[in-house]
Amino acid sequence: MITYLKDVILDSPGQLITYADYINAALYHPKLGYYMKDKQKIGREGDFITTSNVSDIFGRTCAKWFAHVVQKTLLPHVFCEVGAGNGRFARAFLDEWNERMPTPLTYIIVESSPYHRKLQKELLDKDFMFTQVASIEELGSFEGMIFSNELFDALPVHVIEKENGKLYEVMIGINNDQLHEVKVHLTNPAIHHFLKENKFELKEKQRLEIPLLMGDMLDDIAKILVKGLVVTVDYGYTHEEWKLPSRIKGSLRGYYQHKMIENVLQYPGEMDITSHIHFDWLIKRGEQAKLRFIEKLRQDEFLLKTGILEELQDHYDPNPFSETSKRNRAIRSLIVPGGMSSSFHVLIQEKGNVIDQIELFTN
Repeated sequence: MITYLKDVILDSPGQLITYADYINAALYHPKLGYYMKDKQKIGREGDFITTSNVSDIFGRTCAKWFAHVVQKTLLPHVFCEVGAGNGRFARAFLDEWNERMPTPLTYIIVESSPYHRKLQKELLDKDFMFTQVASIEELGSFEGMIFSNELFDALPVHVIEKENGKLYEVMIGINNDQLHEVKVHLTNPAIHHFLKENKFELKEKQRLEIPLLMGDMLDDIAKILVKGLVVTVDYGYTHEEWKLPSRIKGSLRGYYQHKMIENVLQYPGEMDITSHIHFDWLIKRGEQAKLRFIEKLRQDEFLLKTGILEELQDHYDPNPFSETSKRNRAIRSLIVPGGMSSSFHVLIQEKGNVIDQIELFTN
C-alpha cells in the first residue's frame, strides 16, 4: 500500500493528496484497501466490534420493527442493507422475519467489498433468499426500507484546521516512504460552501472533518428511493456538540487490533479509519433531497421503543450459563446507561409520506 500511495502522491499536483483521497485508498482500493482485502475485520479476531456482532438481538429487534411498519403501511416487504459486513445482522433479521411473518421478504444487500460478499454468502446462502449488488445505483427505483449500520462514519472525509486566524486544508505528502501532513490554504469551494451552509466558525487550532462524500451518498439514496424509510445507525455529533472544547482535535481515528490509533497515517490498508458524522447536516441534506426528517434517537432509546424489554420478560432462565441468560445479558448491555448503545444514534428519514397516519413504534 505504501508504494501505491507514494506513486499517487508523487503524481499529484504539489505532490500532495487530500485526507479524503488517502482514506479512500487506504479503505477502498480494489486490492489493497482495508475493507476490500481478505482479512477478518469484525469481532475478536478483527479490529473492532459492532452492535450486530455482540448478539443477534439487534438484528431481530429491527426485523420486528420493520414487520410493524409494513403491517401498518402499504410499503412492500423489501429491506435493503447498505454495507452488511460479515452478514450477521442480515442473518438475525431474516431468522426473526421467517419466524414471525408468513409473507416472504425481499432482502437486498449493497456491498462493494468482494470479501464481505463472500462472507455473506457463506453465512446466508443455505438458509435464505437474498440479493447482492455492488452499488446503490443498481437498485433502480426502490420502495421499502434502506438501512445502514456504521456506514457513513467509514466514508472518506477532508480535514481542515484553523491556524493564526486562517483556514487550511490538511493534506498528505510523503518523504522517504513516510507519510506526513502538510497544511495548505483552503481553496476547495465545496468545503467553503459546507462551512457557510452550516454556519461553522472554527476556533483557533480547531480541526474538523468535512464529509462531502456523506452528502453524495445520501443524494444517491434519495434518487433511487421512490417511497419508504431511510434508517441510519451511527455515531456522530450535532453542530453544537462539534463546538465543545473536547472536539477541538476532530474525531478522525483508526482502529487496529481493538486499539484506537490517533494517527491514521499508520498502517495504511491494515486498519479501520473512522470519523464521527455530522447529524445536523445529514438531516439538512436529506431535506434538500426530499428525505423528510422523522426522528433521531439514541440507539438504546430506539431499542426500548421497539420493544426489546419484551425479550427479557418473555425469556428468563436462572442458570447464568444458559443460552437464554447469555442472551439476556446481551440485551441488558444494549440498553444499560453508558453502555455501547448510548454512543450511537438512529436517524429516521422518509419519502412518500408513508408514515403520516401510523404510530412509528409499537411502544
